[in-house]
Amino acid sequence: MSTGRKSVAVGLSGGVDSSVAAWLLKRDGWQVTGLTMSIWDGSVAIPDLGISGCYGPGEARDLEAAKNIAARIGIEHRVIDLAGQYQKTVLDYFREEYLAGRTPNPCVRCNQRMKFGFLLEAARAQGVEFEKFATGHYARVGFDEASGRWQLRRGKDEGKDQSYFLSRLKQEQLKDLVFPLGELRKGEVKELARGLGWSDLAEKDESQDFIECDDYSVLFQKGDAKPGDFVTREGKVLGRHRGIIHYTIGQRKGLELGGGGVPWHVLEIDATRNRVVVGPQAELQTRGLVAGDLNWVAWAGASAEPVRCRVQIRQRHKAAAATVTAAEGGRLEAVFDEPQLSVTPGQVAVFYDGEAVLASGTIEKPRQI
Repeated sequence: MSTGRKSVAVGLSGGVDSSVAAWLLKRDGWQVTGLTMSIWDGSVAIPDLGISGCYGPGEARDLEAAKNIAARIGIEHRVIDLAGQYQKTVLDYFREEYLAGRTPNPCVRCNQRMKFGFLLEAARAQGVEFEKFATGHYARVGFDEASGRWQLRRGKDEGKDQSYFLSRLKQEQLKDLVFPLGELRKGEVKELARGLGWSDLAEKDESQDFIECDDYSVLFQKGDAKPGDFVTREGKVLGRHRGIIHYTIGQRKGLELGGGGVPWHVLEIDATRNRVVVGPQAELQTRGLVAGDLNWVAWAGASAEPVRCRVQIRQRHKAAAATVTAAEGGRLEAVFDEPQLSVTPGQVAVFYDGEAVLASGTIEKPRQI
């Protein structure tokens, strides 16, 4: 660069985490450019409730907030229009997975394909020059000399760790990343913001919602929600459901089923026969899973021998001890030491060795051992 300084683009949302990350990089001598995705195109009937989410009409407020933060820090800010890519990459995927009877993870998908993919490609195509890309995620990245691979590790703040959401990032993406908050705790980030006079950011409510409403059915087409039967594993019909798009594994609320003596939970979604299989919570326990569509991080591939590690099956799940082996078709099979609740097809399983992400894959099915 003509200035001789290191250049970095920062994903800027207008929240406290990305704002402090951008400020830290500028403080440390980086030439910083803020990038904000614009993905809302008004094509979905989501009302403006005055709240913030990844997708919805409140985006205009978030874009203005990011612009104001860039001005406070004194950095260039670019808004990158990715509405078309978001429709195809995240929303279409979300619909297809639910209609196939699986439960998608749009945040993992968005990180891999949108924030760390299309956003950077489009920014460079528009003439934005940068060597590295940074975000306000609570995670750490570094190069391991012994294996010759880039590693993704949990953030120092275990309660805010976001390595699960980033576990699909590939080696070529990890090598150019900077996570300024990886060694910090959330409380420290808020204190930094207050010290900068950004109390408004420190006290701002965080948005962790995929869309700006609680009803995901607005994302589907008319006719996608076809009523069908609630059944037990034995095939006994208990009632009618509103369409499989309304249900996920482990769900108890909203089933509106009486009888049975114990609360009913969703055990399985049978898209082929348009059925929702229900049963007692005890039947949600499983000892294993099979994961495919693998992304190798610290591991370069499957071990020929069984490996002991910990497996996390959703963001708010505590990673559980398991034995992992290679399975047919390039898959991994995990057998847990203790039964796990609600292993859900479509969700991501992340394999950890301590703080390091070994690999991640999409859960194809639970496995009764």
